[in-house]
Amino acid sequence: MFDTGTTAFMILSTSLVMLMTPGLAFFYGGLASKRNILGIMMQTFASLGITTVLWIAFGYSLCFSGGEGGIIGNFNWAFLHGVPFSDAFQGAGGKYPTFIFVAYQMMFAIITPALITGAFVNRITFKAYLWFLIVWQIFVYYPFVHMVWGGGLLAQWGVEDFAGGLVVHATAGFAALASIFYVGKRQDRQSPPNSVPLVAIGTGLLWFGWYGFNAGSELKVDDITTLAFLNTDVAASFAAVTWLIIEWIHVGKPKFVGLLTGSVAGLATITPAAGFVPLWAAIIIGITASVVAYSAVSLKNKLGWDDALDVWGVHGMGGVTGMILLGVFASSSINGTSGLIEGNVGFFGKEVISVVIAAAYAFIFTYLMLALINKITPVKVSAEEEKEGIDIAIHGEKAYDEGAL
Repeated sequence: MFDTGTTAFMILSTSLVMLMTPGLAFFYGGLASKRNILGIMMQTFASLGITTVLWIAFGYSLCFSGGEGGIIGNFNWAFLHGVPFSDAFQGAGGKYPTFIFVAYQMMFAIITPALITGAFVNRITFKAYLWFLIVWQIFVYYPFVHMVWGGGLLAQWGVEDFAGGLVVHATAGFAALASIFYVGKRQDRQSPPNSVPLVAIGTGLLWFGWYGFNAGSELKVDDITTLAFLNTDVAASFAAVTWLIIEWIHVGKPKFVGLLTGSVAGLATITPAAGFVPLWAAIIIGITASVVAYSAVSLKNKLGWDDALDVWGVHGMGGVTGMILLGVFASSSINGTSGLIEGNVGFFGKEVISVVIAAAYAFIFTYLMLALINKITPVKVSAEEEKEGIDIAIHGEKAYDEGAL
């Protein structure tokens, strides 16, 4: 009944995407100051557990059941009721069990809100973050998953997003921007990364996991799968080199953190287009990714926005840029969709409008949501807690025991 090769591939892709969340924890943990390593890592790991509970309870159902052409699904598949473990996933011709698709999409749901945490490192209480994690998924992530990947409004309109430029990166990045406006600036903004090697390990895990993120989003094994795989690596590589060169010219030295950041920018930007554009376009997308992200980070610094780990510049602007470039470079010879270079102005317009709407909604809702959460429990840590560091002040733990031999 099932194709063992395709089944194995989807299990592998699901595992790779799961690995991205610990990878993100290492990436953010290395970039954070020494007093806030565990806090940022715990926020990321917490999503593994809490999001899984939400996803099984009703998240998957809201995203993928009912509501064709609408904004959100229904509760018909709550707790996976009516989804037998032996049921075949129809979206891939019934070649593997639906449970694998449930798990694969769950990994996307886990990492998306975790991306936001890098923006407000050491400024938000853990209790408020838990509220944030739950409410944001329900009212931002789930609707956009349904509208784009669940047969909802944007899918019916003709919007394409191969692996999450709009659904994941644009929404998370602009939610991050709203978060930093709400919580304000850190007392000490000069905190350097506590461990660049840890950042490198996190980047490696993210890059590795991204193959499952993008290639797996074809939901089957064919020529598009391999194209998405190669496009992912090419865009990341060209973006890494581009960032390295730009920063080298600007500051006079080749920076390792810049190289790593550039690769992540390339990965985020190619995500919506990986299965729709030719290889040469992936090169352009990778180069553009670092130019845009580096410029966004520079603008953020000039304006004084305290996006601690550049979530908006790298992920938010990466997602927006990727969606726009998908509208430009999509080729009908690859996946049946024509972009602007093939004369399809309408598709280009839909990609631009949809990602602008997603970014604006995520920004506005997140800001209002934080204001509401603040009425339930304080969102921002106290000045004393921020000075002490959230590792000790909130969690009572330290990443490193300086007294140990």
